[in-house]
Formats: sequence, C-alpha cells, structure tokens
Amino acid sequence: MKIILRLIAGMMAGMLLGFYAPEWAVRVLLTLHELIGQLIKFTIPLIILFYITSGIACLPKGSGKLLGRTVGFSYGSTIIAGVLAFLVASVALPLLAPAAAEAGHEGLAPAAFFKLEIPPLFGVISALVAAFVFGIGISALRADALRTVFGEGRDIIERLLAKVIIPLLPLYIAGVFAAMAADGSVFTTLKSFGTVLLLVVVMHWVWLGILYVATGLLNQRSPLELIRAMLPAYFTALGTMSSAATIPVTLQSVKNAKVSDPIANFVVPLCANIHLSGSTITLVTCSCAVMLLTPGAGLPALGAMLPFILMLGVIMIAAPGAPGGAVMSSLGLLTSMLGFNEAQVALMIALYLAQDSFGTATNVTGDGVIAVWMDRFFGKEAAAGS
Repeated sequence: MKIILRLIAGMMAGMLLGFYAPEWAVRVLLTLHELIGQLIKFTIPLIILFYITSGIACLPKGSGKLLGRTVGFSYGSTIIAGVLAFLVASVALPLLAPAAAEAGHEGLAPAAFFKLEIPPLFGVISALVAAFVFGIGISALRADALRTVFGEGRDIIERLLAKVIIPLLPLYIAGVFAAMAADGSVFTTLKSFGTVLLLVVVMHWVWLGILYVATGLLNQRSPLELIRAMLPAYFTALGTMSSAATIPVTLQSVKNAKVSDPIANFVVPLCANIHLSGSTITLVTCSCAVMLLTPGAGLPALGAMLPFILMLGVIMIAAPGAPGGAVMSSLGLLTSMLGFNEAQVALMIALYLAQDSFGTATNVTGDGVIAVWMDRFFGKEAAAGS
C-alpha cells in the first residue's frame, strides 16, 4: 500500500507540475527522470544475471522426475495464462477504452536539461545466456563458492531495488506524467488506467477459477474446498506483495488442501520462484494497454507477441522475492522485444505496481493447483520415501 500511495502521489505531483509549474521546474524533473531511467537500464541485465543464476543453482537435487514435472506444469500454466491474457486484452481493451487507441499528443513536452548515458555492462540476451550457463554449471559441479557469490550478488541487486530504485519510482513516474500534462495527453491515459486495472483483476479471478474447477473435477476433489483452503495464502499475498514472503502461509494452506507434507514442502518453495501466471497476465495485459496508449503504435499479432510471452516465463525466475521484482526483471524484454521507450516503461511500472498485490496473490494461489497435481503423481512415492 505504501508503494501504491507513493505512486499516486508521484502521478499527482507530476500532473500539477506539468500544468502549473514554470518550464524550468518541469525540465529539472525530466532531467531527474532521465537519470533514474539510465540507472534502471543499467540494472536490468544484472537483475537477470544474478536472479536467474541464483534461482537455477538453488534448485533442489535428487528429485528429477518431481522437479521436471513441477517445472513443466508451472511453465505451462504461466504460458497458457499469458496467451489467454493477450487474446482477451486484444479484444477487450479497444472496446473498453476505445479512446486510448486514438490518443494523440496535443503539444510538445519540455525536454530534460541534459542526458547522461550509462550503458549496461552487457545486453539482456547475453545476461540470460550467461545466467543459464552459470546456473546449470554451478548446480552440476556443486560449486558452492560460486553459488554463494551469485546469491550475495542477488542480495545486492535486491537491496538496490528495495533501497534505491523502488523508492525513486514515484519521482521517475512523476516525470512521465509531467510530460503528459504538458503535452495534453494525461487525461486520456488516466481514463484508461482504471479500465485496464479492473480487467487485469477480473482476468486473475477467471484464471484461478479455470485452474481450480479443472483441477478439482479431474482429481475428484471439490473446487470450492480447494479454493477455501488457499484463501489464507491469497489474502496474505495481497498484503506482502511477495511470493517468497508468503511461503509459510502458502505451505500451510496447501497442506490444508490435503496435499502430503513431502510434496508440499518441495513444491511450494519451488513454485514461489517459477510459477508466475498472475504476473504474466498482468504484464501481457498492461503491455497491450501501453501500446494502445502510445500514438502510432498498435497491438501486435499473437505470433509476434508469443516469443515475448515465452521469454517472460523464463526471465522472471526468482524475481518474486521483492515487490515489483517481476516487472523490473521484464523491462529488458519490453525494450528489446516490444521496443518500449522510457515513457512506455514508466507507464508499465505504474500499471504493474498498482495491482502487484493481486498478481502476487494469483501466483501463490495457483501454486496450490500445482501441488495438488504433483501429489496425485508422486504423493505415494514421496510418503513411502519419507
């Protein structure tokens, strides 16, 4: 809630400056916006390298079939959710917010006083490939020293996000809204914000309904009983905005859903890092909305959007540890694959963080479905082994 309130304050402050402040004040804000944007760009490959390497290196060993099937179910759920979100968003958003697709700039916004380029140490794809090379190598060779290095590197980046970048986001977003207020496009954008957020939350609930109804019927369990068991995890995630921080409650909720202890103890911590269907629904829907809000841009076809969705399921590994981690780790894909500029990136951050708690709640509640399926396949074997 603090993050959301600060974002709203940043939007309001940016609009007031854009409407009423002298041009020099707006340019100062835009200069700060430019500097923060460069810091974010510099950090993106480091997020990918340290988060994904650490996530792969820390995957549990000695449970090959269970691990493989859990990862497969999680990735499949994430990708299917993303594809369905795009299909719904591409039809619903132009109907629900038709003015957004025709939004135009009425004037020119002031420019920053100067631009300081801070080039990243390496590109997004290079970071992703390096993360898999090191992650798999560390796991295979049991290189505990390197595992510690990348784990501590992830802690450093997480501290940078929590202590520097996330607190600066309201200022970063204020610059975007000041520019939109100056060029006359701010009210069209705000009008569409509420529609997009409502659509995202409804899609979360529909997706969870599909998961639990199908899982309950196919496993001869009551979908309502399964959902009731997972409600504590859902509401806890609304408050924590972190899948990792919700693990204790998720674990107890999964056990209350009559999943055996060995399976629950294995699946829940793993899925907290790799099962991100709620975040994917949000990112796909919000990216479609931002493209509609951008003059001259339009929605791509499913074939063009599918590679982005497939990469999302990979690049967000281990990102849910901190609030906003999923959107921060996806920024590299938004810029490299969808061609987002700084203004579009700032709108994505604002939209995502405004509903981050609902996306996280969908992620952890969906983990219960994965646990039920893994218990069906491996429950007896795990119980015998324990």
